[in-house]
Amino acid sequence: MLEVKDEKLRRLVSWMRRLDQWGYITAGFSFLFLGMLVFAYSWFAFATEAGKLFLPAALTLVNDLLLVIILLELFRTVIRFLHTDVITLEPFLNIGIIASIRRILTAGAELAHLTEVPQELFQRYLLDIGLNVVVVVVLTMAVYLVHRTQADTTGAPIPIAKP
Repeated sequence: MLEVKDEKLRRLVSWMRRLDQWGYITAGFSFLFLGMLVFAYSWFAFATEAGKLFLPAALTLVNDLLLVIILLELFRTVIRFLHTDVITLEPFLNIGIIASIRRILTAGAELAHLTEVPQELFQRYLLDIGLNVVVVVVLTMAVYLVHRTQADTTGAPIPIAKP
């Protein structure tokens, strides 16, 4: 009786693992497809708007391309997980860095379009930029520590930047 239950449980778990894998596969293709759509639309919007106001169109394009990079990084993370069954921290740190840089650029672009900047808005802008810079620095240090930890555990020499 116990063997029959174990066999049924093994089949159920196997079936659940396949469903899990298909969930990741569909999510990965969704990230890729959405990234391709955003990329195409961004260039189309840039081409139609660049003749009127080049700088805002260029800033919007950069913002959108950073979103595409985030989506592709998520796609690559899904591929890596399907290949190794391990989710690593580094891609999410990179996504956080890119998202913070994206916010810095967006906030700067929003402020640049105003003819007059009220003091309260400027203070909020400085706080927003400052917090995002702190996030970039902290996440960059985290990426460094992840690399250093991986190098320590593999026994490979830790690369040191020379001045």
